[in-house]
Amino acid sequence: MTRLLITGKSGQVGWELQRSLQCLGEVVAVDREQFDLAQPETLAARLDEISPDVIVNAAAYTAVDKAESDEALATTVNGDAPTELARWAVRRSAMLVHYSTDYVFDGGSGHPYSEDAATCPVNAYGRSKLVGEAGIRDSGCDHLVVRTTWVYASRGKNFLLTMLRLANERPELRVVDDQIGAPTWARSIADVTGHLLARTVVDRRAAGFRSAVVNVASQGATSWHGFAGEIVDAAVERGLVDSARRPRIRAIPSSAYSTPARRPSNSVLDLSLLSARFGISVPDWRVALRLCLDELVR
Repeated sequence: MTRLLITGKSGQVGWELQRSLQCLGEVVAVDREQFDLAQPETLAARLDEISPDVIVNAAAYTAVDKAESDEALATTVNGDAPTELARWAVRRSAMLVHYSTDYVFDGGSGHPYSEDAATCPVNAYGRSKLVGEAGIRDSGCDHLVVRTTWVYASRGKNFLLTMLRLANERPELRVVDDQIGAPTWARSIADVTGHLLARTVVDRRAAGFRSAVVNVASQGATSWHGFAGEIVDAAVERGLVDSARRPRIRAIPSSAYSTPARRPSNSVLDLSLLSARFGISVPDWRVALRLCLDELVR
């Protein structure tokens, strides 16, 4: 039986992967206490103990603003550790799935970013993730690097849950309207990963697998302001926000909301490869949002 190791089991994507990958084999899920990416030198020994056929690395340093003053640790977790996973995978002929980000781009393009678009991160987090991508590619291991964007879920810390909380506390929300992307449900990412791995197993057995970077995100695009408005609309429909206290949502420019880390103005990813090579289509972001919110009603 195939053994799959999921790192970052308590995170948004890691949590969902534990459900989505069950049909593919024996799932072993670990968190930071059991598998600490901040200590890359310890990972090979742990991998020897677990002996996975597939490593799905959902653990990461995700504090984008904090990374500006802590780039060394971000690079260790997001760059050096995935490289160690890849080197182990080469030695053991294992498969590696690793998650990356739209933040490897500068956001200056007027078009969705394809997998082969030139990278140029504008913040420390993006640079750290790009180090991981390069380390995996250069290792020569069988891998899929999954780039995604604007991830949210019904648990953890994310924009969706923050907006729901603030919508019940404040009469007005001020939200940036000059950054665009595709809000992407963590469950969609996990489900797509399951499909990718099922296809990969077949291709590897037939000696037809090709490592790749693949974009995985919801269909469509919006601004943070548009996302916030859709969250509140859908939340009111479900009774998660009192319609009588529905907040006003004011659009503001990025310049009015200063953060330590710059964000790309365009985070939209081109999904052509996902469809053409793997035959996978991800739902529109509005559909996925409502499915996610339905979980909070139950």
